[in-house]
Amino acid sequence: MRDDVSQFFDALETRTADERTADIAQRLPEQVARAKSLPGYGESLAEVDPAAVVDRGALARLPVLRKSELGKAQAGHTPFGGFTVKPASGFAHIFQSPGPIYEPGDVSHDWWRIGRFLHAAGVGAGDIVQNCFGYHLTPAGMIFESGARAVGAAVVPAGVGQTELQVRAAADVGSTAYAGTPDYLKVILDKAEEMGVALGFTKATVGGGALFPSLRQEYADRGIRCLQNYATADLGNIAYETPAPDFPANPPEGMIVDEGVIVEIVRPGTGDPVAEGEVGEVVVTTLNPDYPLIRFATGDMSAVLPGESPCGRTNMRIKGWMGRADQTTKIKGMFVRPEQVAEFVARHPEVKRARVIATREGEMDAMTVQVEAEGGDAGAYGDSVVSCLKLKAKIEVVAPGTLPNDGKVIDDQRSYD
Repeated sequence: MRDDVSQFFDALETRTADERTADIAQRLPEQVARAKSLPGYGESLAEVDPAAVVDRGALARLPVLRKSELGKAQAGHTPFGGFTVKPASGFAHIFQSPGPIYEPGDVSHDWWRIGRFLHAAGVGAGDIVQNCFGYHLTPAGMIFESGARAVGAAVVPAGVGQTELQVRAAADVGSTAYAGTPDYLKVILDKAEEMGVALGFTKATVGGGALFPSLRQEYADRGIRCLQNYATADLGNIAYETPAPDFPANPPEGMIVDEGVIVEIVRPGTGDPVAEGEVGEVVVTTLNPDYPLIRFATGDMSAVLPGESPCGRTNMRIKGWMGRADQTTKIKGMFVRPEQVAEFVARHPEVKRARVIATREGEMDAMTVQVEAEGGDAGAYGDSVVSCLKLKAKIEVVAPGTLPNDGKVIDDQRSYD
């Protein structure tokens, strides 16, 4: 193991391949044994010998677990479907995602492992983090607050919205770091300029949506170093960007996989690992003993990035988010799922079909809902869209037969180049 770890969160980040493999060989069988003992897995792991699951090859022979299965299981074992080691009352928090699907959360040291990402972004003692992730029912706010606590930073639990108050708070308390979705920081900065208020942000840690190169550059031009991570409510931190020696002149090379998970890239619709560099679905096994998710399919697409990061961290890298394996997509930091579109259609007998279109307007996500119906006022559907999709949208009423016959109900037209 390398001796110089001062720039790293801990010594795990600079382990040799042999050290990391040996650690997995010890921890993975223990995690599989925990999972096998839980009712949520039912018969799927009944024939598995946990002691034999010591590496990625053995792991790849286990079944893939999909989020839809969590939802079905929770219908009979509220609220976590029998997938947690502790009962619901044993956790500090219970969160709700669309579905609804419930996720546990805890306040033990950096339970979601976000501190590793914040440390890489230069956030630590002396920083004040303006945490603009949501705190209401969804876990993102608490996830990043936990990470800030792990690195010794103070937090303004700002949440989402009330932009003028956000500007005032950031100026009054001297916030130095932003945490939130990639595009909301621009809203705050633009509002601050409009108000004639100078803000002290020099660091931004973002997630919950794609960080487009033009937006990262705009932040750099304003003196803010912006890095992104890839996390989910179920798994916590999966991968994170780190600054190369010439950052921010050049963007990071991919994302480094977190030390608390095992990531596989598999062919969508199967559990079969693809060749290095080939695009496939991200499947994650978490080593969190409280919530042992084994081969959990994220629905996200990515690929392994060959080689070692120039920052000195040695774990596997992935190219980052490269779209969805299914039609579920993230807009303005919120997942929009096909079943939510179906719920909207079911509320209106006159609507034949509906289609959600994700685009960009300037540096902001935009959402349009096309409604196939015989005439009608677009404004009549606004409340249902917000209720079902949890987001406001532009609504277009189109004639029956207008929408393409391609099976899509969510069309992501944003470019990620």
